Amino acid sequence: MLARSRFMLVLMVGALLAVLSFSLQYLHLIPTNPVAEQRSLGKSRKRVNPVLHTDAPAPDPIRDTHKYCNYPNLTEHGWEGHSPADYRLLSVHVMIRHGDRFPLYSIPKTKKPAIDCLLSEKRNPSHPLLASFISHMALSGRGHWDTSLVSLPRLPNHSTCEMGELTQTGVVQHLKNGDHLRQAYIKRHNLLTADWSPQQLWVETTGKSRTLQSGLAFLFGFLPHFDWSRLTVRQQWSTLFCGSSCDCPARNRYLEQEQRRQYRQRTADTELEHTYVTMAKTLGVATKTLRAANPVDALLCHFCHGLSFPCSSTQTTSNAPDEDACLKIQHFAVIRRQQKNDELERLEAGIYRQYAVLAAHPYLNRTATRMERIARGSQTRKGKEEAVFALASAHDVSMAPLLSALGLEGAGFPKFAARLAFELWKSPEVKDKDRKSDRKEGKWLENMFIRVLYNGEDLTFETAFCRDHNRHSAQPLCPLGNFLSFVRKDMFNIVNATSYQQACHQTVL
Repeated sequence: MLARSRFMLVLMVGALLAVLSFSLQYLHLIPTNPVAEQRSLGKSRKRVNPVLHTDAPAPDPIRDTHKYCNYPNLTEHGWEGHSPADYRLLSVHVMIRHGDRFPLYSIPKTKKPAIDCLLSEKRNPSHPLLASFISHMALSGRGHWDTSLVSLPRLPNHSTCEMGELTQTGVVQHLKNGDHLRQAYIKRHNLLTADWSPQQLWVETTGKSRTLQSGLAFLFGFLPHFDWSRLTVRQQWSTLFCGSSCDCPARNRYLEQEQRRQYRQRTADTELEHTYVTMAKTLGVATKTLRAANPVDALLCHFCHGLSFPCSSTQTTSNAPDEDACLKIQHFAVIRRQQKNDELERLEAGIYRQYAVLAAHPYLNRTATRMERIARGSQTRKGKEEAVFALASAHDVSMAPLLSALGLEGAGFPKFAARLAFELWKSPEVKDKDRKSDRKEGKWLENMFIRVLYNGEDLTFETAFCRDHNRHSAQPLCPLGNFLSFVRKDMFNIVNATSYQQACHQTVL
């Protein structure tokens, strides 16, 4: 009897505790498992789980540098070519940064990195298309070239790399890029057919061999064994791809202001200054000389190729280098950390964004004009006369202002072989008996949309021109009209102007 009474008491206490626990959870006085809760809710968006606000992790300069190297042995992913059902891809406009290269600067009193710039499919990193790419470049005389590009080599061709020369890694990076976009745009959407016309493909590059070779590698991955006779390669004389609109005094003054800001910020960084002093002492050179040599450029090459950091050639032997006379990963990490900090301070200062708007406008304007012509032509079936794929092979100093002008400063500094794509899409026709012809002025815009992707990530709704668009509306893509308005007028608000010409020739304080 006593045991039974005890059992009933335990049972009642258990029931009371269960009711109390349920009440507390219902009133949100104790937390529940958000993951389990999310699974049970399925696609419901009515309930928002609480978000724990924690401080962002501190920047890791070494991890960020691995991303910058962009090792081509990693599997390529990306959202290029994805769209809602029944949307038609009309055109794509891509800017790439050249691939991995040999340093542009040498560190005084150190040996240059031992890197072979002759291409070989038997050496890593390699690519299934590399051997045929090498053979195809031997036929480049059949192509059409701007005169200034004729003398540039089509392939890296030195057993010991020269300054700024594209490496085999850089070639493979862009063979991968091109092959990835071939799957996205040609195989999935038939953007260019086997009988593509010369007018449908636009290729431009700066006058540097590394951008020309990167562009050719990308193009071969995109159109393997392309017909040289149908290809024209054009040169852009400015790294800003500004064509005939390069004259912009205000742009240069904004850049000068930004460079002065950077100089003040760097000289005020005591840890960075101490690092430069230490590095200079290690190598036996003047600190000023080391700074001018831009050591981070050479150190990046050592890091990305898995080479030991350089040692002073006057204090070591090849057999037994003195570790005290060698640069170390700690030195490199300090400089890279400063570069990341500078990106954040640049964003806060806002001067670079003003420069970027004027630097990027000519390229954006040409892209917008080409898109508009294709969009209009698609209504009258004359769009086939336009370049449906445009490739600009460029530099970091080309792409960085473009990202900033678009409001994508958080995307980070362009890595080797970075790619930025603008896609033009057409939605299914709207069937409305009361609606007049689509050919009426302005109606052609109603079913035209744009996507912006950076290294395969869809950043359309993070751009300045589409940040306020409701991505959950009936139209899940960004209206092309937003982009056209931004390029023609809205982007100049930051410099208190309404046009490129006005912004370029106004006084900068």
